[in-house]
Amino acid sequence: MTTFEPTLAFARQLDAQDPLRDFRQQFLIPPGPDGQGECLYFCGNSLGLQPRTARAAAEVQFENWQNLAVEGHFKGDSPWLPFHERLQGPSARIVGAKPQEVVVMNNLSTNLHLLLISFYQPTATRYKVLMEGGAFPSDQYALETQVKLRGFAPDDAIVELQPRAGEHTLRTEDIEAKIAELGDSLCTIIMGGINYYTGQVFDMEAITRAGHAVGAMVGFDLAHAAGNVPLQLHDWDVDFACWCSYKYLNSGPGGVAGAYVHERFADQPELLRLAGWWGHDEKERFQMKKGFKPMHGAAGWQLSNGTILSLAVHEAALKIHDEAGGMTALRRKSELLTGYLEFFIRRLGLGADRLEIITPQDPAQRGCQLSLLVHQGGRDLFEHLMAVGVIGDWREPNVIRLAPTPLYNTFEDVFRVGEVLTEWAK
Repeated sequence: MTTFEPTLAFARQLDAQDPLRDFRQQFLIPPGPDGQGECLYFCGNSLGLQPRTARAAAEVQFENWQNLAVEGHFKGDSPWLPFHERLQGPSARIVGAKPQEVVVMNNLSTNLHLLLISFYQPTATRYKVLMEGGAFPSDQYALETQVKLRGFAPDDAIVELQPRAGEHTLRTEDIEAKIAELGDSLCTIIMGGINYYTGQVFDMEAITRAGHAVGAMVGFDLAHAAGNVPLQLHDWDVDFACWCSYKYLNSGPGGVAGAYVHERFADQPELLRLAGWWGHDEKERFQMKKGFKPMHGAAGWQLSNGTILSLAVHEAALKIHDEAGGMTALRRKSELLTGYLEFFIRRLGLGADRLEIITPQDPAQRGCQLSLLVHQGGRDLFEHLMAVGVIGDWREPNVIRLAPTPLYNTFEDVFRVGEVLTEWAK
């Protein structure tokens, strides 16, 4: 039996056949070591690269501000008053929702708190919250403080899911079993669509179905899922969700975030929420009267007018996603790129006592991130990667995250990273 020997020529052949190959040119790649060439950027799971169109999109709004001042809210090619509405359709396509179920506003943690006010409404007997153990700290802190706000003790109210002994990821059947076990005591489920540390994609449809079966609200933090894996929030019947835009959506550091609320809640003014002027019925907004009347759909959760400069950059980035053919096309390339990187890592032949891929091997259970648990010399390996121009991400205590992103990473990029890892492993 012959074994496949990867070559640079083969990687370049894959790139030549890639229908998305030209999209790399729409992004600015940071320079490599000592300012030479381009780095090998595998950190889109932390911060996506800058689209070449971002600066010009922001500059248009700087000019509107300069030339129109306050009249920019109503005049020009892109009036600011309804600007956020321009992003509803593209955002809805990213997460599999109806436009009225989506709103672009604030940042992720702010949106999570706003949604939890509405969708974590505990009673004396139904007050438990279910989340994955080791969730990103923002989610942990949000839930801890929301539970305290309602008068419960976090250690009692928050239930964390843990993998089985000797395993790194959660099994769907174990999640479903825990939901059934909590039963009538379970108020809300809030999990990451993808766990930031392991890169595991959760079965959001199955989790939602199980949660609804016991009467719980179900939501997801999609920070690592939006723009990474296909989502169908409406069809999965998810109650609420939120996400950031600066990872796979490439909308800039601290960029404006998104929120989703299922259409069943579109016209429920009695639903508890924290209100703001911009979420008030726009037909009456400028009457400046008392008495909050929420807008239809997710827009009713808005607090303030849009951050126009950030929205403009986000719009430019979302256009690239649409031009690339949306998540179907991106996912097809993502699976190939990630599988190619996995091939190189497994080819190293290192024992599990030295290096493990803790991200699921099944492509359906992962996005484009591979998390490497390095038991020996992990920090040294990470520093070596950075020194030679491979930009990844280090997470304590000993995980290196590498994310080959389909919009701008190439098969040659993966080959080059494979070369570095092979040399290290010798």
